[in-house]
Amino acid sequence: MHVPSLTWLRRIAVVTAVALSSANAVAADGEDVWSRVRASLFGNRPIADAGFGLSLAVPKRAEDAAVVPVAIRAFPASGRGVPRKLYLIIDGNPSPVSAVFELGEDIGRAEIETRVRVEDNSTVRAIAEDADGSLSMTTRTIKASGGCSAPANKREGDASALGQMRWQLPDAVTPGEPALVTLLIRHPNQSGLAMDQLTRLYEPPHFVRQVRVTYAGRLVLSADVDFSISENPAFRFAFKPSVAGTLKAEVIDSNDLAFESAVDIRPAAR
Repeated sequence: MHVPSLTWLRRIAVVTAVALSSANAVAADGEDVWSRVRASLFGNRPIADAGFGLSLAVPKRAEDAAVVPVAIRAFPASGRGVPRKLYLIIDGNPSPVSAVFELGEDIGRAEIETRVRVEDNSTVRAIAEDADGSLSMTTRTIKASGGCSAPANKREGDASALGQMRWQLPDAVTPGEPALVTLLIRHPNQSGLAMDQLTRLYEPPHFVRQVRVTYAGRLVLSADVDFSISENPAFRFAFKPSVAGTLKAEVIDSNDLAFESAVDIRPAAR
C-alpha cells in the first residue's frame, strides 16, 4: 500500500496550526495564513510569477461554495518538461493546502481539474514545482461562503457504496497521445465542520486524503488532498498510453480505509 508522503505529514502541521483560528480570523488574516503555509511547504525558496506559464481557472463568485470547479494547467517552457508537482492552496479555508499533485512519467500533460469547497472570500493559488525545484505561482480571487461547513448530501449516505469509483474514458485512445480521463469517487468527504441540524452535533471528519493513479505500473498522478475537495471527489487529467495496460486508482481516506479500481486499456492502432 502507498505510504503517506512527507508532503502529507508537513501539511498536517499546517492544517493543525491554522485550524486553531476561527474561520473569520483566517479570512481577515489571509496574508498571514499564506506566509505560514509558504514557510511550511517551501521554506525560503523563491516563488516566481508564473505569467503565461500557468493558468488557474476558478469562478469569480461561487454559485455553490461546496462545489466549486477548479482547473490548473501548466504550459512549460521548451525543453523543461511538465512540472514535478502542482499545489492548490485556498487561503480562506480552515485547511488551506487543498491538494498537492505529483505528476508522473505517464501523465499526458500538466492539466488537472477538480471541485473544491470554499469557506470564505479567498485568494486561490496554483503553484508549479519543476524538476529542478524552481517554483512559480498564479493567483485568483473568489467570493464564497460556507462551503466547508455545508452538510453532506444525506441521499449519498449509503455506506455500502463508500469508495466506489467510476471512470469516464474516451471511446478510443491512440498510442502515445494524451487521453483525458475523469476519476469519480463515491465518498462524503465530511469536513468535521458541518453541524447536524437535528442533533446539533458535528459530524466527525471523514475524507479522501490520498489518490494514486498508475498505468501499466507507472505513475500517472498522485494527490495528497483533504476535505477542501468536494463531496464525491472528481479528478480530470490526461494520461499517455504507449502500450496496452491497466489504469488503476488506489485511494486512502482519513479513517485509513483503502479502495481500488482498475480498467484495462487497449490503445487503437494509428
